[in-house]
Amino acid sequence: MGIGGGIALIVIGAILSFGVSDAIDGVNLTVIGYICMGAGAIALILAIVLNNQRSNTSHTAVVEQRTTPNAAPAPAAAPVQQVQPVQPVQPVQQQQPPAAPPAV
Repeated sequence: MGIGGGIALIVIGAILSFGVSDAIDGVNLTVIGYICMGAGAIALILAIVLNNQRSNTSHTAVVEQRTTPNAAPAPAAAPVQQVQPVQPVQPVQQQQPPAAPPAV
């Protein structure tokens, strides 16, 4: 619910208890207003307490590092071969078929 919800309940309860003068049969709006204000106060207190607990926590990062005292050095990486740049492909020229011999 949070701080905003608690404040909203307090405001709604105050309006019901002090601002509304209408009567509904079987419903006492003043008592409902007091109940809303009490619930709002409890919600507000809980939200503030939980917020304070959340801000007081500390986070520690655990970093594990394994070292071996007499380990052999890692082998050197293989040399990288250089790649020749790719030559652009030339379009193939189509050859004309040989002309047919002239008819006699």
